[in-house]
Amino acid sequence: MSYAVAAALQEAVFQRLSQDAGLAALVGNAIFDALPSGIVPPTYVTLGPEDVRDRSDVTAGGAWHRFTVSVVTANAGFLTAKEVAGAVSDALVRADLTLARGRLITLDFLRARARRETGGQLRRIDMTFRARVDDTQ
Repeated sequence: MSYAVAAALQEAVFQRLSQDAGLAALVGNAIFDALPSGIVPPTYVTLGPEDVRDRSDVTAGGAWHRFTVSVVTANAGFLTAKEVAGAVSDALVRADLTLARGRLITLDFLRARARRETGGQLRRIDMTFRARVDDTQ
């Protein structure tokens, strides 16, 4: 197994989301790897946890990465959160990402969970994506 591609995958996902015009129209530049200190925007996207499993074969070390991208909004109802989540999904599913190390084989949507947080003040959607990567180094 190789976990060495994890940072390159995260960087490519972040760049893809940051450069997507449809997503930018909804959240501007409120896409974070880690939340900034202080006041956060009313709607934002953040990269979350990941789970990685070996997928090496005779040709290369590889892995399945399951990672979370979250949408959080203070807007009433789930409409805004779902619109942003749809834009995130559109930007990532089957994206042809170039990695600084390794190679992306596939990137797919697995599931989403929508819920209320902070006593109903926030809406949150956690989307799980699955990426298959090979370490070509």
